[in-house]
Amino acid sequence: MTTREGNLEAPDRQPLDWQSDTFYDREDLYKELERVYDICHGCRRCVSLCDSFPTLFDLVDESPTMEVDGVAKADYMKVVDQCFLCDLCAETKCPYLPPHPWAVDFPHLMLRAKAYRFREQDTRWRDRLITSTDPIFDVLSTPGVAQLANAAAGSKTLRKLGDRMVGIHPEAPLPPFHAKTLGRRVDEHIGRDLPVRPGERTTGKVAIYVTCYGDHNEPQVVEDLIAVLNHNDIPVRVLKDAKCCGMPKLELGDLKKVAALKDANLPVFLDAIADGYDIIAPIPSCVLMYKQELPLMFPEDADVARVKASFFDPFEYLMLRHKSGLVRTDFGRGLGKVAYHVACHQRVQNIGMKTREFLKLVPDTEVVAIERCSGHDGTYAVKSETYAKAMKIAKPVVTRVKQAEADTFGSDCPMAGRLIAHGLEDAGDAMHPISMIRKAYGV
Repeated sequence: MTTREGNLEAPDRQPLDWQSDTFYDREDLYKELERVYDICHGCRRCVSLCDSFPTLFDLVDESPTMEVDGVAKADYMKVVDQCFLCDLCAETKCPYLPPHPWAVDFPHLMLRAKAYRFREQDTRWRDRLITSTDPIFDVLSTPGVAQLANAAAGSKTLRKLGDRMVGIHPEAPLPPFHAKTLGRRVDEHIGRDLPVRPGERTTGKVAIYVTCYGDHNEPQVVEDLIAVLNHNDIPVRVLKDAKCCGMPKLELGDLKKVAALKDANLPVFLDAIADGYDIIAPIPSCVLMYKQELPLMFPEDADVARVKASFFDPFEYLMLRHKSGLVRTDFGRGLGKVAYHVACHQRVQNIGMKTREFLKLVPDTEVVAIERCSGHDGTYAVKSETYAKAMKIAKPVVTRVKQAEADTFGSDCPMAGRLIAHGLEDAGDAMHPISMIRKAYGV
């Protein structure tokens, strides 16, 4: 009996068997890489997503046999190098995920290869350094150091030196560091005297997982989120003791560190949940970690499942509140035309376009949604060897924003927004959609 081509059923992402010995077995890994590469070569549906697929197809087309069996095993990792685990291929394109019997999960296979390479200590010290966000960001946000770091980011001479010494591209846009981090700007509880009004799926109280990026690089976005929640009579608790979500280490393949960060964060989250709070994070990647990646890494962990059930994207949460008649629509001003980039790590949560839906509640507002990868990833767009590829991936998004001739543009992912603004050159800064909503409310 032949196996059917394609699949129209919903993707069924399977648990990641990362703690087994087979997961790190080189022979077994390369056998699976060859199998999946051969399926991808025959399909080629994902060629427009990232550079992993063009890299693979070029290797095949330039091989003696023009098939995967002609590609040298030594070149297999060249494909892995270009994957930044956006998950778009698995969640939006691939017809061969489970329940299809071919059981292709390209992102998880790339993650397995990264984990194998990390265990073999075949990763650059730079990558280990820049994915250690908690200690690095704490240092760079120290008063005095933050000013120096920001000045260095704007110095052409120092950026060229950083290119030669560290491998950070001199033209890549870097985020600013704030000496006055979010944790130093706000109290732990804001609006605790507001009346708690539960909805159908929401408790009416929100604990904000600030994230390392929201704390050190984009504190204003978190302040805007707090203002929007409070305006909708939602008391807020800021989780100041939480650590990095682990996404940077996941992309590196350091799965033991991911597990350690999970162990550090779970007690903080569970304490908030026990006090009746739902959890929101302003960065899509951090939400994805607790809604998908960690549940797939720890499928039997009841605490992980409990956190997953209480974790929300900001606009997913606001639309749930709106459905329950608990959101204010007293917007003081329209936003005009908005070019809105849908972040990859929000798209693959399979919650629908909740940001666009909420923005459309604002009168005198037109939303042009752009569903295409910005090419940033956490570190991909800043590395010397992949910056140009990131800008190539971003180009269609940049073009769409230009064509929209919008009054405002932005993304749920601040890093994506920054790279889009970089591609637009003198078009101004991107604005996070939650900041747009605060502006519309006039609070």
